[in-house]
Amino acid sequence: MNFLKQMPSIHIHPVLYAFIAISFVTGTFLELFIIFFLVLFHELGHFTAASMFKWRIRNIVLWVFGGVVDTEEHGNKSIKEEAIVTLAGPFQHLIIFFLCLFLELFQFIPASILELVLYYNTMLLFFNLIPVWPLDGGKLLLLITSAFLPYKKSYHFTILFSMITIVSVVLIQLLFFPFTLSSFLIWIFLFMENRTDWKQRFYVFMRFLLRRYEGDSAIKKVVPVTVASESTFMDVFSKFRREKKHPVYIIYPNNERISIDENDCLRSYFYDKSYHHTVGETFQYK
Repeated sequence: MNFLKQMPSIHIHPVLYAFIAISFVTGTFLELFIIFFLVLFHELGHFTAASMFKWRIRNIVLWVFGGVVDTEEHGNKSIKEEAIVTLAGPFQHLIIFFLCLFLELFQFIPASILELVLYYNTMLLFFNLIPVWPLDGGKLLLLITSAFLPYKKSYHFTILFSMITIVSVVLIQLLFFPFTLSSFLIWIFLFMENRTDWKQRFYVFMRFLLRRYEGDSAIKKVVPVTVASESTFMDVFSKFRREKKHPVYIIYPNNERISIDENDCLRSYFYDKSYHHTVGETFQYK
């Protein structure tokens, strides 16, 4: 009962309605129903894992061959925790595999339907592991790169890599494989999602910084960063990494330096609104 009380609202993306209409025209409604069930089961895996870690969940959005558990966490949780939540979705497909084997053993469901379930379950599993944002493979790519790169750079890399991959796949499909409208629409949809996220990359980064400013970030290691006194606050913030606490060393033209806590930089930017000042001007050497 507590699990049901925690369930967020479930929304259907408009693109799914288009595929429902296509399924009626092409007579593939059963296939779409199976995919819809598998996608919902997949997203419930993410939701269950996120709930275990007490993430703040707004809603679940379903679209063809995937969905999104919309949370209020923005790169502030540990990489390990996010990896568990991300992998909880694909793990659900393994449960489906074993469930199908059980049902086949006792012949509870016609073999033809089980074959469809197994086919689409396999497709969904491998499709979601493609390293394209916002699929689970894309989220894992972001987690891996953010373990070695600053968060801003890793996010930009993930979105750009995803768009290049999508364009490459579409070109390969058009040149070497028979054209299928459903596959083409899915890749176009993913490209548009990445294009939207690229346009909103500044706001994504701001949410990441705000979580750090509020003290709501997992910290495992202290790693200093060094910047020139003429650097802007954004130059400093672009060096911030997940799970790292950053003492900031400001180097002045006379090679003197001072050490500032990252919270001082965040406070100057968000509270004092030092948007147009350099870090050297804000924290003057004495």
